[in-house]
This record gives sequence, structure tokens and C-alpha cells, in this order.
Amino acid sequence: MGSNKRKDELRKGVNTRVIHHKDNFSEETGSIMPPIFPTSTFVHGNECGFDYTRSGNPNFRILESVLSELEECQFACVFSSGVAAITAIVSSLKAGDLILCEENLYGCTVRLFEQVFHRFGLKSIWIDFTDSNVQEVISNHNPAMIWIESPTNPLLKIIDIEKICDLANKMKIPVVVDNTFATPILQRPLKLGATLSLTSTTKYINGHSDALGGAVCTESLEWRDKLNFSQKALGLNPSPFDCWLITRGIKTLPLRLERQINNASKIANQLADNPLIKSVIYPFRNDHPQCKLAKRQMTLGGAIITATLDANQTQTYSFCKSLRFFKMAESLGGIESLVCHPATMTHASVSKETKEKIGITDSLLRFSVGCEDFEDLISDLYQALEILS
Repeated sequence: MGSNKRKDELRKGVNTRVIHHKDNFSEETGSIMPPIFPTSTFVHGNECGFDYTRSGNPNFRILESVLSELEECQFACVFSSGVAAITAIVSSLKAGDLILCEENLYGCTVRLFEQVFHRFGLKSIWIDFTDSNVQEVISNHNPAMIWIESPTNPLLKIIDIEKICDLANKMKIPVVVDNTFATPILQRPLKLGATLSLTSTTKYINGHSDALGGAVCTESLEWRDKLNFSQKALGLNPSPFDCWLITRGIKTLPLRLERQINNASKIANQLADNPLIKSVIYPFRNDHPQCKLAKRQMTLGGAIITATLDANQTQTYSFCKSLRFFKMAESLGGIESLVCHPATMTHASVSKETKEKIGITDSLLRFSVGCEDFEDLISDLYQALEILS
């Protein structure tokens, strides 16, 4: 017993935690990597308590244990996608409930709230959570749930998570933080007071653009039970194979992020000096309006850059298509660099009026910086800018 305790105490570093996880269901064989359990059902009365993969599978449990270790929390629940994770949370609400949302959320989150859950009687109000009047707004509306991202997608606004959670917790309002852009490596929403920390494991957690997944972490036993119920009752479960891929991918998360962030911070600084770039948004640049907060709340600035070109939409598309290493595609967080045009891609379902209001213009681009050589990435951007000029 003492020996096992000493071994656990040694595993404190983040690289160690993501590589050496608790469960692998392969003790009898000595397999270093956990196997895939591609079964739909299990024999009744087995020692581990599995019955049907929709309500649990060894690969789910393995990934959940790694995620809870990474987040340093008690519970994690995995889903088939980030949108499935969102669905699991929102399905716990009832008709007439109000969700108070940050106005700049992931486009699919907006679509889900406005075009799906709205039909079932859920209400949503969209506000700027960086506004100084946020306390008054929360008090006036008394929402059933608060939903924020930080950094936001794609404008990279930084929300004061601890401040919002302090206000909400006094009123017993659960707070959901979409932590996809930061990951638990850079930011721990639960440590800042959040009820639920949501992530699309499709992105940085997996990191190889070859699997879909989502996860929610929490310290709440009540919320753990709600999430597990939703996973089973709504069929939001992931596949064992995707969980296996994500478990494999997460082992290199700290290494990948270190290189991606190093590339991104240098690229942001160089793009900001280019006359064809109107503006660059990066959380750890001193010209970011919430830079001080970002540096207090996050360990590093992340690997996403948002930039506005001095160009119209046609020229902006031409710029994207002329890039060689930044592929124009949805998603982010993989080892490969991507460029996205939010107005017509991730936020295409958001109304034109809303996009204009919050600043998602036709010349706005979101760069997901990968693990390639910095010199190749910056050269690629420069040659595309030369064509633009």
C-alpha cells in the first residue's frame, strides 16, 4: 500500500500524467498501450460492471481517467463530439430556462441554442462578458446557466472566469466554460470556480485531425450523474476507436502545444508589423485589450491567431487559397496549420447583423498554428501577402 502511494506521489508532472494513466484494462497481458474494445455489448455480471457500450466502455473510462488527471478534477465524461458534449449539458435544463451566453461563442454552439433548443422552450441571451456591467446583467436576468468561452472563438476575447464564477456561485448558477482553445495545459476553469469545463477533444486534446470527440470535466457528483445519464439516454457516446485515438493523441499534448505556441507567438508579432494586416489579435500581445487578464489567467497565449486583412472577401479568399502550409479548412488544434474564414465557415450560421455587431468581418481570418518549422510557416504567409498586394 505504501509503495503504491509513493508511486502515485511521483506522478506529478503533466507530461507524466498524460502518459501514465490509471486504467488501461490490460494488466493481464502487460500491454503498454490499452487495447480497443470494439464491442457493442458485454456479458452480464462482469467484474467491471459494463453492460452496453452506449452506457460505458473500457475505452471511455480510460480516456475519462486521463482527462480527469489532466484537469486535476474528480470526474470526466466523454462524448461523440464537442456538440454532443454541449447537448448533454443543455439537456439537463427545462423549458423556460434561460442561458446567459457570451456573445462571441463558437458558431455551432450559437446554432444549437438558437435553432434547436429554442424550439423546446429554452431561452438564450447574448451579452459581452468583458463589459463592466456584467454583474448587474446577471442579477437582472437570474439565468439557469451561464455559458462562456475564454479565449473566445474566433475573436480571442478573454473573459475573467474567476470573477464571473464568484458572482454566479453566490447565486447558485452553474457556469460552463468552453476551454477548447486553452486546454487544461494553459487554463483550469474548475480551479477558477467553474461548474463544468467543456472541451472539444477533436481539437488540441487529440491533435491529429483524425477523430471526433468531446468531454466535460467537473467536481460535482450531481453533474457527473447528469452527464452520464445524457450519454446513455440520448446516445451521445463516442466510439471506442475514437476514444483510443484521442487517448493516444493526448500523450503528446504538452509537447505539441509547446511548439505550436512558440510558433504562434512569433508569427503574431511578425504579422502585426505587416502593412497589409489591419490588426492582429493574440492574447499575450500587449495590444490585446485583456492582455493582463490573459497573463494572470493563462500560463501561455495559445496557438490561435486572429487577423484582419486590408482586403475584401474575394481577396481574403484568394489569400487563403494561395497559402501552401496553412490549409483552408474547418477545425483547429491539429499538428498541421490551418486557416479559417469564420464569416463563411465556422460562423456561417450566425446572422449577418450579429457578425457585424461583434466584429466577425469578411476580412477576418483565424489561424490555427501547427508544429511545422516556423521559417516555413512565416515564409508561406509572406508569399501569400505578396500575391495579395
